[in-house]
Amino acid sequence: MEAKPSNLVDQLVVPGDVILDLSNMANQTLKLGGGLRQDGDSICVMKAGKLRFMKPNKYWVESSQKRYVPSAGDNVLGVVVDTKPENFLVDIKGPALAFLPVLSFEGGTRRNIPKFEVGTLLYVRVVSANTGMNPELSCMDANGKAAEYGVLKEGYMFESSTGLARALLSSPPHPVLEGLGKKLSFEIAVGINGRFWVNASQSSTVILVGNAIQKSESLSLVQQKIYLEKLLKSIQ
Repeated sequence: MEAKPSNLVDQLVVPGDVILDLSNMANQTLKLGGGLRQDGDSICVMKAGKLRFMKPNKYWVESSQKRYVPSAGDNVLGVVVDTKPENFLVDIKGPALAFLPVLSFEGGTRRNIPKFEVGTLLYVRVVSANTGMNPELSCMDANGKAAEYGVLKEGYMFESSTGLARALLSSPPHPVLEGLGKKLSFEIAVGINGRFWVNASQSSTVILVGNAIQKSESLSLVQQKIYLEKLLKSIQ
């Protein structure tokens, strides 16, 4: 049975807020994500952020935090920090380093193990992330194909909050990203871990796009549109 969304969805919530009263909801199953807990018949908020809801019945609190908590299925930007015989050790901005097995590449065999220098930037998928264990990464999709995963060459990596990263990946598209994409030619890869990579034929375009996206986080939707109009006029 599909849950009826709380009237606080997409609103800012703080610890102690009650988002749902279960005594009014007969036989409904809910899935609670981060930042929420059940207290008797009440679903309460444990950390500040925006309340999110996904059909049919999942709730979570999205906080714009710098620290990333890995989850299986996440697409992230990782930086190689060490190379071992069996694994590459990768920084994904999580509580612990992640490991990328040397065979976790399409067609990977002992004969064609990739050689990554320390500092190499990778677009990778989190395969498993269990508490107390280092997350495991892969450069393949669930079907064993390379898809969009692998080394991100050239370009530049920018840091962001996890909230901004989610906004960049959301649908409808992020207004600043969409507006810049209509005017400028560039590539972008966004990691849900609070990193994004931009590449373009001119370094000035890379800097402009990266800075504009970072600045957009502190602006309301109306302010983003005004800022975007001014920015696009300046690059005509």
